[in-house]
Amino acid sequence: MTLTASELLAFNTVLLAALASPGAAMLFITRMTVASGRIAGIATGLGLGTAAAMWTLAALLGLEAVFALFPWTYTALKLGGAAYLIWIAIQTWRSARDPLGDAPTARGRAFLSGLLVNAGNPKSMLFAAAIIVVVFPQGLAAADIAVIVFNHWLLELVFYTGLSVLLSSTPARRGYISLKPLLDRIAATLLGALGVRLILEK
Repeated sequence: MTLTASELLAFNTVLLAALASPGAAMLFITRMTVASGRIAGIATGLGLGTAAAMWTLAALLGLEAVFALFPWTYTALKLGGAAYLIWIAIQTWRSARDPLGDAPTARGRAFLSGLLVNAGNPKSMLFAAAIIVVVFPQGLAAADIAVIVFNHWLLELVFYTGLSVLLSSTPARRGYISLKPLLDRIAATLLGALGVRLILEK
């Protein structure tokens, strides 16, 4: 079967709606950008987008069948992702009253942190699999699969880059600095709650 422009447009529409919804990725990149600057935010978005695109590739290659046959692999990934979110939440809470620190240090770990946030969420792959089943025909060629994965990665990068540019503005950064203890503790609570929810969900 051949990939069509209308199928790709439908995929992008659903993906953009998902990106704009509140979640661990949105919370994480928001805090990273306002705390550490535009470059750190873009690097975080690159990590988030890379992991998400890899989950889409996994869905296209049928990895959900592996999860069905070996449920422990899904559980292990889910628990690992939940533990990482809770660890971020604890670190964020503990450093709520600390000064922002040096942005270049944050940039050095931003990509890896973003990558781990989405790589530890196998539900991203199940979400992608659900969209793929509805939108795309079966029997896609390798070139079509490559186009879909690259398209997903590029869309995430563009979205998160735009978001980082907006959030790294001087007014946004000043507002964050003035309310840092409160905002960090709110973010820590939400990230921790998302981690616990990931553990408890079946």
